[in-house]
Amino acid sequence: QVQLVESGGGLVQPGGSLRLSCAASGLTLDHYGIGWFRQAPGKEREGVSCIGSDSGSTYYPDSVKGRFTISRDNAKNTVYLQMNSLKREDTAVYYCAAELVYVIASGYGCSAEGLGAYDYWGQGTQVTVSS
Repeated sequence: QVQLVESGGGLVQPGGSLRLSCAASGLTLDHYGIGWFRQAPGKEREGVSCIGSDSGSTYYPDSVKGRFTISRDNAKNTVYLQMNSLKREDTAVYYCAAELVYVIASGYGCSAEGLGAYDYWGQGTQVTVSS
């Protein structure tokens, strides 16, 4: 049974940092492209960071570029999302997802339009940025 389990969410003050983890079982993450998506109440799900199955390519939308970093630890079968300089507008439920379609991370694959390619999703972890 394939499972993706996110952890590391929580409450943080503006300007703070969090590191989210996405641990996989039942599949080998380094064979997959991985995306981190988020969804705030009343808004559509959006991609915030993606890494291709080539492991070298990454994509970040302008909203998080320079603040978020996606990385893999293949030995731990885990993907991370380091989030720095957090803003109130980063508040959302964060999900990780795995796909086999996009070898190279791209804006399309890391967007709402590309969601359909993702085969496996975690349950989500809440990130709240508030003072």
